[in-house]
Amino acid sequence: MGGPGDPPEGTPEGAPGGGEDEYRSVVFDESFVRAARLQEYSAEERIADHAPAVRRRAPVHRGLSRQALILVVLIALAFGTAIYMGVRSPYESPLAARQTTEPLRMTVIPLAPQGKVPGAPDPERLFARSPAAQFRLGAEGIPLPPSRRTAHFSDSQVVTALTTAKDYIVHSSLYPEVLTGQQVRPVRMLLDADQLDQFDTSFQHPAADGRHAPTGWLVRFDPAQVELADRKIRVQGTLQAAEADAATLEVTADHTFVYALRPAGSEAGAPASLFTVRRTLQFRFDRDNLRVHQTRLIVSYVQAGPLSCSEDTTDHLHPLLSGQTATVGGPAGTDPYATGNATALCGTLANTAQPKV
Repeated sequence: MGGPGDPPEGTPEGAPGGGEDEYRSVVFDESFVRAARLQEYSAEERIADHAPAVRRRAPVHRGLSRQALILVVLIALAFGTAIYMGVRSPYESPLAARQTTEPLRMTVIPLAPQGKVPGAPDPERLFARSPAAQFRLGAEGIPLPPSRRTAHFSDSQVVTALTTAKDYIVHSSLYPEVLTGQQVRPVRMLLDADQLDQFDTSFQHPAADGRHAPTGWLVRFDPAQVELADRKIRVQGTLQAAEADAATLEVTADHTFVYALRPAGSEAGAPASLFTVRRTLQFRFDRDNLRVHQTRLIVSYVQAGPLSCSEDTTDHLHPLLSGQTATVGGPAGTDPYATGNATALCGTLANTAQPKV
C-alpha cells in the first residue's frame, strides 16, 4: 500500500523509487491529477474568510441524471395506468356489458290420438304412407339457407350462427344416444356457459315449470319403454337468421321429426309405429358465441304425439305405440305437419298426421 504522497495508481513507471528521492512527495502523474477534486476559491472568498486558496469539490456522482430519473418515473406511471385501465376499463367489453342471460322458456304440447295408433312390422311402409314420405333423412332435412350479411354481422358470422343452430338441432334431435337418454353432453357443449346451470338443474331436478324440463332442451324417450325401430329419422323444416340488434343475431328453427318406434326389448318383427315431434326453437348469438361456436337457446316450443294428455312429458316423452289408445283426449285436432300455433296445454293428433295402414 502506498504512502500518503503516492499517486492513486501507484508510482509512475520509470519514476525513481524507494525513499532516496527527496522530491518524491511532489511528483504528480496524470492519474494523480485526475483524482484531485480541488476548486480554487475566488479572491473575494479568500479575503473575507481567510480561506485557503483551494477547496475540495464534491465528488461527481455517475448515477442517473435528474431528467432521466423523471423520465423513468413517468414511464412507470404510464405503464401502471395502462394496466389499471385494462383491468378496470370504464368501457365495458361486450361480454361484460351483456345482461344476465335470459333463461330458456319451454313448452311441450302432447297430442293425443283419436283412436288406436296404427302400426306395421316394416317402418319403411309406415313412412311411405305418412306425410313424412317426402322428408329427407337425418341432417339432410336441415339445410342451411343462403346466407346474407346484416347491417352489423358479416356473411361468415351469419353462416356460423346457422351452422351452430343446425348442430344443436342435430345433436338434440337425431343422436341415438341422446334420444335414448344415455347422453346429454353433445347438447350441453353447444350451450353458452351462462345457461349451463339451468340445463344441469333441468336434468338433476326436472320440473314442469316451463324452465326445467329436459324435453324442452332435447328429444328423449324412456329406454325402458321404447326403442328406435329405424335409425333413419325423417326430417323437414327451415332455418332463418335475422339481426336482433347491433350486437345480437337470432336464428329461428322450425322442424318436424318423425321417428319409428317399437316396444323396448321387442323382436325385430314386432309392429312399429310413428312418433312425430315438431320443434320450434329460437337461438340467440353474440359475437363471443360466434367465436366459440356456442349458442343461447331462449325459446323451445314442442308438439309431440301420439301421446296421452295425462302422461308427464317433463323428463321423457312416453309415446303411445302400435295399437294403443289415449286415455284422455284434447280439445281439438292438431296437425304437427301443418304450420300454425300449437294448442295451449294438450291437443288431439289429427288423423291426417297418422300413416295410412
